[in-house]
Amino acid sequence: MAPCSCSEQIRRLSQQVAVMRKEMKNLRQHLESAVRAHRKHMASLQSELEACRQGKHEMKKTAEKDPQRGAEFSLEKGHIQTVPIGYISSCFSKKNGTPRQPAVCMSSRAALQIQPSVFNNPDHALAGLEHYSHVWLIFLFHKNGHMSYKAKVKPPRLNGQKVGVYSTRSPHRPNAIGLSLAKLESITGDTLHLSGVDLIAGTPVLDIKPYIPDYDSPSAQTNMSVQYETTEDAGDSEPEGLQCLGDSSSELDPKMRFSASGGLSEHSGSVFSEVLAEVRDYLQQGALCVETLADRRPSEPEPEPESQRASRLCYGADSYSSVAAWIRNPPAAELSVRFTPTAEEELREFQPPESTDAGRPKFQFLKGPDEAAAAVRGILSADPRSVYRRTRCSDRLFYFSLDTADVTCWFGDGFAEVLRVRPVQTQECLTTTRHSAARVIAGRASESEEELNL
Repeated sequence: MAPCSCSEQIRRLSQQVAVMRKEMKNLRQHLESAVRAHRKHMASLQSELEACRQGKHEMKKTAEKDPQRGAEFSLEKGHIQTVPIGYISSCFSKKNGTPRQPAVCMSSRAALQIQPSVFNNPDHALAGLEHYSHVWLIFLFHKNGHMSYKAKVKPPRLNGQKVGVYSTRSPHRPNAIGLSLAKLESITGDTLHLSGVDLIAGTPVLDIKPYIPDYDSPSAQTNMSVQYETTEDAGDSEPEGLQCLGDSSSELDPKMRFSASGGLSEHSGSVFSEVLAEVRDYLQQGALCVETLADRRPSEPEPEPESQRASRLCYGADSYSSVAAWIRNPPAAELSVRFTPTAEEELREFQPPESTDAGRPKFQFLKGPDEAAAAVRGILSADPRSVYRRTRCSDRLFYFSLDTADVTCWFGDGFAEVLRVRPVQTQECLTTTRHSAARVIAGRASESEEELNL
């Protein structure tokens, strides 16, 4: 090919320069439009922020003028804010081994300190609470992982059977809020000392409410209504239930008898009301005055079918309350708990929190080895394993932490055996302990098989 002339090269270069100028012009236009859009977006954000600030300012003014109206305005708009009033310090440091209900381990202990950020004087908020024996704790399930939940769950006590989440106390709920009843041991300044807890250390507590049996217990409510009715009828005529007692009423304590005017004396009124309530309950259950009650009834009611009784278990009178059958008779049976001699010796080495012996391990919350043994029995008797570990996992070893002790145990058919109770250790020492525990459990399993063969 013949070499291009200089004019041809200049023409091509001119064309390329023209194309580059057009591209630069297009880029400049796109940049200018992007800058205009960015400025417009920033202006809208600034206006939104200003409106938000103005709204908060107006809300603050409203709250200062009328605090109740300010709270209503916030709640009506769905602005629900929860602030933890404190965090639990518990003898349970991990989920593994923590009781699922407070009644499972009444020996467990914890402390709750009210945050100074909530109240300037936290101890003032606890004034008067010392008159109550138990408190309700409203808390958050902060160890729920990804906060996933389903409409039906598998409670461990049902061995894999599904029920609705709202018929259980599963922590995996749309709103991960829990409710627990704890015994109030004492109050020291801004700190509550509790027992019978089922909460992990670090659990955020949202609120504290006193437990009042007269309001919170259905049986107490029924007794209150019975006492109210009997007190009203006492002044007019002799209570209906006492007519069938005949001469037996004369055997009551003199303080509980009627006065000559037919009414109750001021000193014995409350005592007599309690007696009337008890008599009324016995009369309703048919324990007393069978003949009189039989005369009043036109006919005996038909017995309740066995299937219905199995699905509705009641405590006390039927009017108190009812629970699902699997609560009292779960498919997962209660286990017997035993300690090996080694575990018993190791547990006796632990000292109470107030001990000054630096050469022996001591508890932080539990009062001593006896209370720790009771706590271990309570935890293991309820079988803290998941359904998967209980039915499908071949590893029968189980580890959990209780206060300052690491507990190693294994599960057999209908029992749980504690192998080791050691002070909380590092990960390396813990691995060594688990290897030795695995050898012990292998020997225990072979001994159990030999006993079965014999």
